[in-house]
Amino acid sequence: MADNDKIGLREAVSIGIGGMVGGGIFAVLGLAADLAQGGTPVAFLFAGLIALVTSYSYVHLSRTYPDRGGTVRFVNEGFGRGVFSGGVNNLLWVSYIIMLALYASAFGSYAPNLMPITGDKDIDPHIYASGIILIATAINYYSIKVVGAIESYAVIVKLLILLGFVGIGAFGLIGNDNLGQLNVAHWESPLTLVTAGMIIFVAYEGFELIANAAPDIKSPEKNIPRAYYISVGFVILLYLAIAVITVGSLPFGQIKDAQDYVLAEAAKPMLGQIGFTIITVAALISTFSAINASLYGGSRVSYEIAEDDELSSEFTHQFWNQPLGLMFTAAATLVLVNTLELESISTTGSVGFLLVFAVVNMAAVRKASEVKGSKWITGLGVVLCLAALAALMFHTLQTNLLNLLIACGIIAACFLGEFLYQRRESKAG
Repeated sequence: MADNDKIGLREAVSIGIGGMVGGGIFAVLGLAADLAQGGTPVAFLFAGLIALVTSYSYVHLSRTYPDRGGTVRFVNEGFGRGVFSGGVNNLLWVSYIIMLALYASAFGSYAPNLMPITGDKDIDPHIYASGIILIATAINYYSIKVVGAIESYAVIVKLLILLGFVGIGAFGLIGNDNLGQLNVAHWESPLTLVTAGMIIFVAYEGFELIANAAPDIKSPEKNIPRAYYISVGFVILLYLAIAVITVGSLPFGQIKDAQDYVLAEAAKPMLGQIGFTIITVAALISTFSAINASLYGGSRVSYEIAEDDELSSEFTHQFWNQPLGLMFTAAATLVLVNTLELESISTTGSVGFLLVFAVVNMAAVRKASEVKGSKWITGLGVVLCLAALAALMFHTLQTNLLNLLIACGIIAACFLGEFLYQRRESKAG
């Protein structure tokens, strides 16, 4: 690839920020605030620190193994191709599908506030969520260039609106009666804060998309680490500011009532109905662009896994000039978004990504001398991901056994499916 066709630092940072500031913050902010109360900013900080430590592993793996397969390649390098790697990579693909369901669910929560269809608060979100998946799938089939163009504009629009929200919101906090809610007295227990951070961990997972672009980044030795650290650092600060403004602007009762669209509600004290509408539009743009990009990413992940013979070779086939995985990804998303609650989707997505990131950190530990990384930092990433995963699963066991069973069932299905596939292939061979 000619150097002028390569991605510069600004574009690489945009990929990371665009991947993180998708639909996640709009979907899970209300869940986090309801669970962590005044400690919501701390919950976001916990989740951000795990993302930051994990990004260290991604930096060293991306520089050593630049590949459009990204995470799939890193897992295979660290553990070799087999049932374990295949199961983890299948979980990555399923986690993409879960993220898509989360974004579509958020779109469905915000859209009826602007334009109700039937007026039924239970039906309208499902109509919107299903409709936006079908529209994004059609765009992906029509033109990948259109997907890229939507992404590049959407990143700018959503960042401008969110930064505007932070600027005006910070000013609006002066003299606000709810500011006292941020006091330590209103924080939940440390375990609950960690758990809240892990439920919202899905709002950070998008930095790993930089790995897929690594082969195309100019001056990779210098720009790959900068892209990861700048994007993750920026998003941590942005989320902290949003969390402080939301908890400092609205009483806890109002946060709970407007849990599914709390960011729009938080704009009301400063800007009234206009602010509510602006943030709702930002949420719709963000979630739509995230669905668009994740559909593309999810179909490519299934293609890469199939190419590595860890998924049926049918997934390397084309359907309407796109990988077969695009149709499967869209269909599975439609099923999930219409059967699971938002908290179930968020919990399952966080469990999936925490497990995948623990494995990527372990791959960096195992390849430490080759990737020239610190075993201490990559090892810390493993410990943090597994400890956070344990806290999340313990909390879910106590509060919602069904959510835990759904998450464990999906993980088990990924590994069992891989085991059966490998066994069939070895018999056929």
